[in-house]
Amino acid sequence: MTALIVIDVQRGFDDAAFWGRRNNPDAEANIRALLEAWQSSGEPIVFVRHNSDKPGSPLRPGTEGNAFKPELDGITPDLVVDKRVHSAFHGEQDLHAWLTERGITDLVTCGIQTNRCVETTTRVGGDLGYRIRYVLDATFTFDETARDGTVVTADEIARVVAVNLHDNFAEVTSTQEVLKG
Repeated sequence: MTALIVIDVQRGFDDAAFWGRRNNPDAEANIRALLEAWQSSGEPIVFVRHNSDKPGSPLRPGTEGNAFKPELDGITPDLVVDKRVHSAFHGEQDLHAWLTERGITDLVTCGIQTNRCVETTTRVGGDLGYRIRYVLDATFTFDETARDGTVVTADEIARVVAVNLHDNFAEVTSTQEVLKG
């Protein structure tokens, strides 16, 4: 059995004024395709929600941005993990215990952001011994400014994340590869 871990797919990430330019406009469609496949198969689905405590964050509890994006509508997850840190394994609900109780050793990770919560959850899960497929095209991130003032594009960031994770913490793959089985 393989659990689909859908990380921080929240409306607050649509705030371009806050986050800046993003990559991968197909991420939400790919996340939805994974969700539909998992729902059809009856395999477990976990939604993760980031409850930011940073002032001004569009992901703060009680704001519209904290809500899940419409791509998650109509899907009933088996577990919802609320967190205030990057890893879903350090949330208010004990994801590791929940997975262990069900004998789940294989995970598929996707969501927002490529290089923050999805990467961190994947790294921690890999260190805990889970076999993980990280679905790169079912994630997105934003351009960032380096310490020296240069802009690192979201695509560059995603490429580096893929290199860092693949064969170290996870198998980096695509939506189509996962859906093929």
